[in-house]
Amino acid sequence: MVTEAAHGKTIVITGASDGIGAAAARQLRRSGHTVVIVGRSPEKTRRIAEELRSPFHTADFAELSQVRELAARLASQHPRVDVLVNNAGGIFGVRDRTSDGFEKTLQVNHLAPFLLTSLLMPTLAASRASVINTSSAAARLFGRIDIDDLNNDRRFSANKAYGDSKLANILFTVELHRRFHAEGVSAAAFHPGPVATGFAADTTSLMRWVYQTPLRHLAGLITPEQGALTLLWLAETTPGVDWESGGYYERLRVAKTNPQAADAELARAFWERSAEMVAV
Repeated sequence: MVTEAAHGKTIVITGASDGIGAAAARQLRRSGHTVVIVGRSPEKTRRIAEELRSPFHTADFAELSQVRELAARLASQHPRVDVLVNNAGGIFGVRDRTSDGFEKTLQVNHLAPFLLTSLLMPTLAASRASVINTSSAAARLFGRIDIDDLNNDRRFSANKAYGDSKLANILFTVELHRRFHAEGVSAAAFHPGPVATGFAADTTSLMRWVYQTPLRHLAGLITPEQGALTLLWLAETTPGVDWESGGYYERLRVAKTNPQAADAELARAFWERSAEMVAV
């Protein structure tokens, strides 16, 4: 059994079996933190957990019942969580509904981490935790949220669904700060940059040609270790001192994003609609 370290932070990272999640987990373990690995693939998740001698959990975010079970396990086994990194996500191909009835991109990239964070809020508040959401410049490039069409029934494309979900991560961050900062919870969203990983391998989006073909050598892609730098900075430093809660960051500084992210009424309405959708 892996025991939690007596020093450093306890940091839960979803999507930690590959890409920037795995890169961040490795560096955080080297820095003496306890890292709780969460991934979808049992084999890949176990492999990196064993490499790092870290506790791990598996869950498929395309099934909200698995997210609820994950939250219960995390709350039971890790009574203190200093940082929750909502990093799991992806861009998908054809429009697909999950067994819960939601468009898959919306559920995996937003509704599942929203549910996980909501269910863990007693632990997070007691720990005075930071919640870090992996977003993307796609929020600015492709995002345009219609509160009455979150599943993109009327206007679906892989890029729009992904951009909307990344904008959702930022709106979630803004409203999380407004609702829970007084209770000690801080929140930030960030763009890791164009990272050379398995991202976009299963999509019909044009982004597949950038990330998964020889074009990647011309696109200025960065390594997962480079992509993890802002995540590491947010996780290891102090909110209110080194960074401000509720913000969106690129390259260790506050950055501009989609104008909808500054719409406080939209953030409130979007939170309430998300809560209705996942029944919390």
